[in-house]
Amino acid sequence: MKLYCDTGRLVELRDFLQGILSGTTMSEVEQHQVILAVEEVAANLIIHSHDCNPKEFIEINVSRDKKLLKIEIIDSGEKFNILEYQEPDITEVIKSKRKGGLGIILVKRIMDKIEFESFQNKNICRLYKILKSK
Repeated sequence: MKLYCDTGRLVELRDFLQGILSGTTMSEVEQHQVILAVEEVAANLIIHSHDCNPKEFIEINVSRDKKLLKIEIIDSGEKFNILEYQEPDITEVIKSKRKGGLGIILVKRIMDKIEFESFQNKNICRLYKILKSK
């Protein structure tokens, strides 16, 4: 899927993922969690790496087999390595009433494995979810 860097287009991402995930063994709650995780990464890239420039895009590739779901989010914006992200102290976030900053924590808790690769002008974030057998 090619997703142009406009946050209004995130609904297209949700619909795309829902169509793929509905054919898995995942519960509805798990499906929504995975959609939330992918949407969070995509939204961060759209906003922070591409400044919501609708002429730019990110690419989302999904593959799955009976045991594993793999989602690749590919872009050529400013590099953001999710694995190097330092989680904020949640109590400090609550005390300061700061908005934002917790989405990546959710991504790390929802997904079973995360990989990040950057080469030439491409960044690839791979999110993995283990599928339970029926």
